[in-house]
Amino acid sequence: MDWASVAGLVVALVGVLSGQALEGGRFASLMQPAAFFIVISGTMGAVLLQSRLSVFLRGMKMVRVIFRSPPDNQKYLTRDALAWGVTARREGFLSLERHLSAAKDPFVAKGLRMVIDGVEPQRLKEILENDINAFELYERQAVRIWESAGGYSPTIGILGAVMGLIHVMENLTDPAKLGSGIAVAFVATIYGVALANLIFLPISSKLKEIVSSEVAKKEMLVDVFFSIAAGENARVIEELVAGLKVS
Repeated sequence: MDWASVAGLVVALVGVLSGQALEGGRFASLMQPAAFFIVISGTMGAVLLQSRLSVFLRGMKMVRVIFRSPPDNQKYLTRDALAWGVTARREGFLSLERHLSAAKDPFVAKGLRMVIDGVEPQRLKEILENDINAFELYERQAVRIWESAGGYSPTIGILGAVMGLIHVMENLTDPAKLGSGIAVAFVATIYGVALANLIFLPISSKLKEIVSSEVAKKEMLVDVFFSIAAGENARVIEELVAGLKVS
């Protein structure tokens, strides 16, 4: 569990609600289902319109890593990379077969397979870098749906406010309906701005950081596989692994 994300969300919501209470407002006054539905449905609809369904669904699934960080496997990658280098230098590329069978990451398995098959080092690097580029493009497209939601949400909130005011103007002769219409108008704006700045944009920023970290790790692994395929000294691989620890 990523407690920083949980704490950030709780602090943001508690801060807003506490400010409402300190100003003498009531929590119930912020509970407007109509306004919430307008903002959420309008924002998600706009995001869906600009995105492919597969990208949209991937972006939604990525939210879970915000609160449940992927396991830190750098220690194991460091150990494995050194083992690959030593094994390849001492016993030859075919001896990496036993490491291949234990590889759970498809990217690692592909790199090891190309080393074992004797793919020319520069060609190996080009292929793996193309895989990284495709991975990064797809992941950043998925992350972008949250950035887009952060852009659309305030505008949809204003749209909800205008709709609420229209409702008010249509019922000027019925004072009983004026209060609910005005409430929806103002609360829709609050929902739009709050969702954008407290949820959508922070999620986008954190997911970008996670994707960048994963890309950096893959790029370091490409250098490791290149060094192994080129038969470089284990010291070189050790230096590359040191960079992996930092990333």
